[in-house]
Amino acid sequence: MISWGGISCCLSGAALYLLGRSSGRDAELLKTVTRVNQLEELAHLLDGGSKVLPSIVSVSGRVGSETPISCEYSGLRGVIVEETTERHFLKHNDAGSWIQDSALMLSMSKEVPWYLDDGTGCVFVVGARGATGFALTVGSEVFEESGRSLVHGTLDYLQGLKMLGVKRIGRLLPTGTSLTVVGEAVKDDIGTVRIQRPHKGPFYVSPKTIDELLENLGKWARWYKYASFGLTIFGAFLIAKRVIRCILQRKRRWELRRRVLAAAAVQRSEQDNEGTNGQAENGSDSTQRDRVMPDLCVICLEQEYNAVFFPCGHLCCCLICSSRLTNCPLCRRRIDQVVRTFRH
Repeated sequence: MISWGGISCCLSGAALYLLGRSSGRDAELLKTVTRVNQLEELAHLLDGGSKVLPSIVSVSGRVGSETPISCEYSGLRGVIVEETTERHFLKHNDAGSWIQDSALMLSMSKEVPWYLDDGTGCVFVVGARGATGFALTVGSEVFEESGRSLVHGTLDYLQGLKMLGVKRIGRLLPTGTSLTVVGEAVKDDIGTVRIQRPHKGPFYVSPKTIDELLENLGKWARWYKYASFGLTIFGAFLIAKRVIRCILQRKRRWELRRRVLAAAAVQRSEQDNEGTNGQAENGSDSTQRDRVMPDLCVICLEQEYNAVFFPCGHLCCCLICSSRLTNCPLCRRRIDQVVRTFRH
């Protein structure tokens, strides 16, 4: 009786609703963030020890560093550099075909202290890797074909492998990139201002402006809301359809049971009066019993049975259900011919 499809749709709708609420809360939090137009203003406010200024601020500027890193593959300079090396090969599977696969050979990551600079001041950013919206730019992607010898190639082939080559990928956060950072503004004992992840609140590092972040969060919140309503309504429809079908089936079973019990009662009454009734009266009672006895198709339980199976001779199904059968549902013998019967 359980409609698992309907329940799955309702649960998915609930999950999307929670995601929409989360996106909506994030958007509301971003609206309360203090926007700092110039970084020197942030330094002055922190120097003044203002109690009005919230700790969560939004700042923008270009990425800079005193000791930038050069990407080995591309030669670009950045403050965060990730270099990975992947080996690509063809693998022989059990079906006898070759499928492409890859394996990580080397992964290296470097980061130096970096800051945002807008020309009026600078502020250091700490822990940007764990921030929402943070992404590195692909600086280079080089594929070197395999130059393995014939012996090594033969050994690889015997192991079910064909080496294609090595791909080297360099990702980095280049210097000069415009970023918007939302986080907690603090100032240490030596006077360095930095933005870090707050204990409670939003933490964003993104190339989008604060207005674009708000618009994006609002759009996703609305999409999650509409999708949640749609899935919930569809799930409720599936559940209601299943319940109605079960109710109708149960109603048909009860009706069939009532008719069977009524027919059994008539049969017992006839057996009690069998010695006193004449043959003509028995014929009349037989006609009445035929009208009371259930004559429904054993497959659909809706139509009257009107098809005889040959060679077994059973009469238990309607013509529509008989057209879908290959074996008799009573004796399981193969059906060679179906003949329609008529009543007078």
